Amino acid sequence: MQPADEIPGWSSYRRLLPFLRPYYRQLALVLLLSLLSTSLNLMQPYLSKLMIDKALLRGDMQALIQIAGAMVAVSLGGFALNMLASYRYVSASADMLFDIRAALLQHLQRLSPRFYARFRLGDLMSRINSDVSDIQRVTADSLLSVLSNVLMLVGCVVMMLWLDPVMFVIGVVIIPVCIGLFLHYQRKLTALTRVMRERGADLGSLLVDTVMGMRTVTSLNAEAHEIGRFRKRNDAFVSAMLKMQLTSFTAGALPGTLLTASTSAIILYGGAQIFAGKMTIGTLVAFMTYQSRLFSPIQVLMGLVSGLASARVSLGRIFTLFDTRPDVIESADALPFDGLHQGLHFEQVFFSHDDRTILDGIDLFIPAGRFCAILGPSGTGKSSMADLIVRHLDPDAGRITADGMDLCTLKLNDLRRAILLVDQAPHLFNDTLANNIAFACPEANDDAIAEAARLAGLAPLIARLPEGLATRAGERGLALSAGERHRVALARALLRRPSVLILDEPTAALDSDTERLVAEGLRQALPSATIIVITHKPALAELADMTITLTDGKAEVRQAADLIGLPL
Repeated sequence: MQPADEIPGWSSYRRLLPFLRPYYRQLALVLLLSLLSTSLNLMQPYLSKLMIDKALLRGDMQALIQIAGAMVAVSLGGFALNMLASYRYVSASADMLFDIRAALLQHLQRLSPRFYARFRLGDLMSRINSDVSDIQRVTADSLLSVLSNVLMLVGCVVMMLWLDPVMFVIGVVIIPVCIGLFLHYQRKLTALTRVMRERGADLGSLLVDTVMGMRTVTSLNAEAHEIGRFRKRNDAFVSAMLKMQLTSFTAGALPGTLLTASTSAIILYGGAQIFAGKMTIGTLVAFMTYQSRLFSPIQVLMGLVSGLASARVSLGRIFTLFDTRPDVIESADALPFDGLHQGLHFEQVFFSHDDRTILDGIDLFIPAGRFCAILGPSGTGKSSMADLIVRHLDPDAGRITADGMDLCTLKLNDLRRAILLVDQAPHLFNDTLANNIAFACPEANDDAIAEAARLAGLAPLIARLPEGLATRAGERGLALSAGERHRVALARALLRRPSVLILDEPTAALDSDTERLVAEGLRQALPSATIIVITHKPALAELADMTITLTDGKAEVRQAADLIGLPL
């Protein structure tokens, strides 16, 4: 079951401060440039007043040229400052976006397989992409917009009061009504945004699921069924989007209509004052310009509040991920671990999943350097034992020790460098075979990669490929067969020469000849390593120094001398 999302309160924006703090110098410069640009923009309406009253109506050509030149200079200055501020802002906000996503990815890397088993991939990608982008955009725009728009608002108010207090009252009387309408609609938009995001995540999850299961869809002739499911979820998304668009349009149209009425009232009053000789044409033009600019920062600030309210939906979705506690946490005083020298000891280990006991007080010892096979029916806890050894999960009770040290006290990086797990369904990247084998191992040279491939039984495959190890594996390795993907993953592990190698059904998709080749290559590649194989196949179990058979949460251990006639 996926964790529930809640819309956090406004105070939750404080959690974004760590991502903003490293860029305070760049953002301070952006704000300063924006303030200077706003100050220049405030000069434009007053220069228009001077042009009409001091130059045009008096026929003063010299004054006209001077004022026109000043307007051009102010306009160019404002443009240059705006461009510089925008450039610096884009640079800083891009870095912030990377930091947020990197922090989220690092957190996701610490979560256990349980999390990914219950969380929809499409929804996860939606949160990493769309929601993080929305948070970054709104919060960064807030810093860029607040001070400049407040300055513009205050400047316009001061100038309007100075030009004509009565017209100022006429111009601002409808502002409280506009704000009230805005606040009403922003609450509705926040709720609708959440619904639209959820419907979008539903649609994305379906598309990911369908694409990943395309072979199943086509083999079952289920194309029409999938199109029907897609249409149903797409209709739900479009319906939510249209509701939000209609509400958003209404939220903008009503205040806009009121503003038009206010402008008409100002024109009537100002025109009457001009006819009476109590006001100049330039004053009315300048006032109307300030009045039009007055509502722009109000709309921007109200939109900012609306954006922040909508972003709280994204904030809640992102912090749901950040607040998901890892099943495995490294202790503050974790100890170094340089490899297994004595052995692994399960000491009264209990482990359950979904309220079902998987391991019921397991007590066993695997000496270092042994070739150990773990046998048992599906669902008896074989893969869980592997996850416990590499600390993807921790026991509910009891402990597992390596050379007498509790795994929970060791540094995770050291532990997972020394103990490697090759999963039953290994993941390959859409890259070359060589780069898949040497993934995250930049020190590996071509000879070492080729040797690891040979020991994993990849030589026949590489020999028949025109590009050899430079051949791309395809998306998720699907250009290769299941057995070939297993061998590439095995080569990846052999290249790192771990102290303990755990293989979960490594030869399930291999033919008997390749299975024997891989089984023999394991000991050749890692002569002193501890090898633990989860298998149902005889070739690997027959080579084992000891076997562990799991049944009903209990473990039966047999040494090599006892293996004759052991049923597999």
